Amino acid sequence: MKTILFTKKIGMVFMLTLICGVVTAQSAKNVLDKAVAVISNKGGISADFQMTGKQYGNLSGSITMKGPKIQVKSPQAIMWFNGKTMWTYIKKNQEVNVTTPTAKEIQAINPYNFINMYRKGYACSLKKNGNNYQVHLTATNNKQSISEMIVTVNGKTYIISQLRIKQPKGWTDITIKNFKKANINDAVFTFNTKDYPQAEIIDLR
Repeated sequence: MKTILFTKKIGMVFMLTLICGVVTAQSAKNVLDKAVAVISNKGGISADFQMTGKQYGNLSGSITMKGPKIQVKSPQAIMWFNGKTMWTYIKKNQEVNVTTPTAKEIQAINPYNFINMYRKGYACSLKKNGNNYQVHLTATNNKQSISEMIVTVNGKTYIISQLRIKQPKGWTDITIKNFKKANINDAVFTFNTKDYPQAEIIDLR
């Protein structure tokens, strides 16, 4: 009889562990779902960012986004992507490189793209840190270029304030500030030759 009761207790503990694990995973996913919904504002969003790490080096600037369209400004360069074509203006050389980027290249220039990884190939857990949520993503196989990521999300607004990304060369930290929703004109995401009349255009498509 004692053996049966002990077995039942072990079974209940095991079931509770499974249930808690599922609830945690669902909660983490729900937090990221809400964060993605904020970023996916129909009119577009803008924010300032600072990136540090060996993978991409140190970089700061601003990002404007509307769906797949992106504009990134930094002291060294300006990048426009209208969903198909990318223009990269190098201020020092006054050159504009025109390319059709791959999905991997788009991911590298857009810090917000990283958070969509939670949908496939990653296990996620959630913890509360003050007024923020921290979602920890861990790759479920070693083929992923990003093995871990920690996303810090405001507990009230669901705005992302920080991303920590672990890649082969180490951790990259991305801090995001001054997040705003806006109604952004699509022209913002296309290079305008009239604004840079001295620039040399190099078409690499």
